[in-house]
Amino acid sequence: MPHPNARLTVHGRRLLVDRVRSGRPVAHVADEMGISRATAHKWVRRWRAEGDAGLYDRTSRPLTTPHRTSADLEAQICALRRERKLGPARIGPILGVPASTVHRVLTRYGMNRLRWMDRPTGHVIRRYERERPGELIHVDIKKLGNIPEGGGHRIMPRQQGIANRQAATGVRRNGHPVIGYSFVHTAFDDHSRLAYSEVLTNERKETAAAFWLRANAFFLAHGINVERVLTDNGSCYRSRLFAQTLSTAGIAHKRTRPYRPQTNGKVERLNRTLLEEWAYVRPSSSSAERTEALADFLHTYNHHRCHTALGGQPPISRVNNPRGQYS
Repeated sequence: MPHPNARLTVHGRRLLVDRVRSGRPVAHVADEMGISRATAHKWVRRWRAEGDAGLYDRTSRPLTTPHRTSADLEAQICALRRERKLGPARIGPILGVPASTVHRVLTRYGMNRLRWMDRPTGHVIRRYERERPGELIHVDIKKLGNIPEGGGHRIMPRQQGIANRQAATGVRRNGHPVIGYSFVHTAFDDHSRLAYSEVLTNERKETAAAFWLRANAFFLAHGINVERVLTDNGSCYRSRLFAQTLSTAGIAHKRTRPYRPQTNGKVERLNRTLLEEWAYVRPSSSSAERTEALADFLHTYNHHRCHTALGGQPPISRVNNPRGQYS
């Protein structure tokens, strides 16, 4: 990519070629454009040899790298990373190479971050993406502890938070007051990352089925026809009621393999985003106050929040756009 003060961009190189093709001397055109004759001849020569493709910058990578780490040594580095989950500072002394070399090799193979690897097998996780909106919708539930009136220990001194909990309920477990949980039901489009969530009181089959009807209506309102739904193996999703709710609408139901949260990792990551940017981003004095903030968060997430996987665009911009535009 040319630097900000470059004399010639791709457009400028085309202009240079056009002026030379009109019959004007290369030296005169170079003087007009503020570049050397050698540079002008170089781009004209490239254009004559390669056409318009020759006007683009080439990679600076050398054709050969004689001192590159050998394939056998790279294989040993990758094997230690997969099998023992060691970092560069520990792999280096074992194999007798600098830690910086180990880091470059791990980066080359996409293994420089442990979170990118499946811990049990050590294989790099390959993320998939469906071709069009609605082809696959991830559905999941996140359980959140309720907030007693007046606030819990996150925003109050711990003793005051406990007192608020005791005032909220008389139920106790292991000597501690219990005020129950809220359940965040979420539906998430695999292609566009468009999200729909509700805070509900339980995760029973009737609640999950009713949530899906509302989520499906949300996607239909955005022009997305759902083809299949992916869930985990929770009891509400294994129920006959949930299966019938999907089949009635002509939607296929897929479930993840047991104990494989990587399969629906997109909605799992959204659950984490919900915690960081909605549930815990600011103090809430009650569960109702926290729930009221969910609608604003979802609007921001769908319409304004930039997504790195979408080329810095919000999910709504990809609902009706082809995949290649942001990939």
